[in-house]
Amino acid sequence: MRAVVQRVKEASVKVDGSMVASTGPGLLVLVGFHKDDTEKDSDYIISKITGLRIFSDADENMNLPVSDTGGGILVVSQFTLYGDARKGRRPSFSDAMPPSEAAKFYDAFIEKFRSAYSKIESGVFGADMDVSLVNSGPVTIMLDSFRGF
Repeated sequence: MRAVVQRVKEASVKVDGSMVASTGPGLLVLVGFHKDDTEKDSDYIISKITGLRIFSDADENMNLPVSDTGGGILVVSQFTLYGDARKGRRPSFSDAMPPSEAAKFYDAFIEKFRSAYSKIESGVFGADMDVSLVNSGPVTIMLDSFRGF
């Protein structure tokens, strides 16, 4: 599982011009599922995200997790995180979880995330979404449950 975690002042998702989810200060998380992901990968990514100390403390040091700030987390599915463009110019998505399986996995991931942290909003799996954000910092962290980076 891969996640791109962005510290944001605000973020939102629209589908067909209608707002479906938003958050104020907190995190925008783009998440992609590998074809071999399991619940263990979800646990790892959720734990890393909720524990990332990327918010400023009183001394202006990045030292606080989102939970200490009361911020929200907006999660958006993005299979293209598994796009492999090492060969040619058209990315291969053969390592991404198949859509029918990924839809169920995403729903379970969101429910598990909500159990770990109450302020979770989410995009619409498989929809053509317009994602807007104001990145704070900017701070962007990449996570990989296979610890590839």
